[in-house]
Amino acid sequence: MDQEAVLNEFRAADALLEGHFKLSSGLHSSVYLQCARVLMNPERAGRLCAAFAEKLKATGVEIDLVVSPAMGGVIVGYEVARQLGVDGIFTERVDGEFALRRGFEIPKGARILMMEDVITTGLSSRECIKTINEWGGNVVAAGALINRSGGKAEVGAPITALATIDAPTYKTEDLPEDLKTIPAIKPGSRGLKA
Repeated sequence: MDQEAVLNEFRAADALLEGHFKLSSGLHSSVYLQCARVLMNPERAGRLCAAFAEKLKATGVEIDLVVSPAMGGVIVGYEVARQLGVDGIFTERVDGEFALRRGFEIPKGARILMMEDVITTGLSSRECIKTINEWGGNVVAAGALINRSGGKAEVGAPITALATIDAPTYKTEDLPEDLKTIPAIKPGSRGLKA
């Protein structure tokens, strides 16, 4: 699946949005990728995650376990784990920090794929990887359906993405004039107020 086919899946699900958005990171952008809309259709989710799994396999990396950050990474992590034939678990925030709950454990030395839906700044990915490292896991790859940083985000592991786009982000004080005139919408998952 090439990049345009991936973006067409987002367009078909009305998940590639344009306007003024306040992202989970607190940054602003004129582009928002609503992965929940893409992943709500099991067939579409299966196609995208199968394509991702094939792309990851082509790198030659071997995976023992997929670990994703909640909330956005849960569905994509589960489906990629299924496609790879390994278990998938997730971290979730406890008092603002990612932690393992629900009886999840990471075996020491396990080769981990940290799987996200979208990477923007890489903050959630880095926080998830920190938790994996604290458990003694070995993060051999990071994955996302979309890397919207234009390939600039650093997460502490090699990133594989189905599509990489450059969707600029801005601090509130650095908004371009065209975004200043549009009220911000906050569709993300961290509970920030627009």
